[in-house]
Amino acid sequence: MSTTIGSTAFDRGVEPVREVMTPELARGLLAFRPDASVQDRIEELGRKANEGELSPDEQEEYEGYSRANKFIAILQSQARKRLSDG
Repeated sequence: MSTTIGSTAFDRGVEPVREVMTPELARGLLAFRPDASVQDRIEELGRKANEGELSPDEQEEYEGYSRANKFIAILQSQARKRLSDG
């Protein structure tokens, strides 16, 4: 399967989210940043990961933050598209 086919399918899959997103919600998503304690924890785990010092629990936690960041990035991408659509 090519990247183009996968990308097209993904876009079609998340398009309904953009269609129900209000401009206010889109702006809120674009302004979202994790609070300082969460950001500090992510940075701490990142440093430990780079040094190969994560415990199994920390690895699982770090992967959870990574999945959350990807999800938020997808929502923010849809928010940008929603605001550009008008």
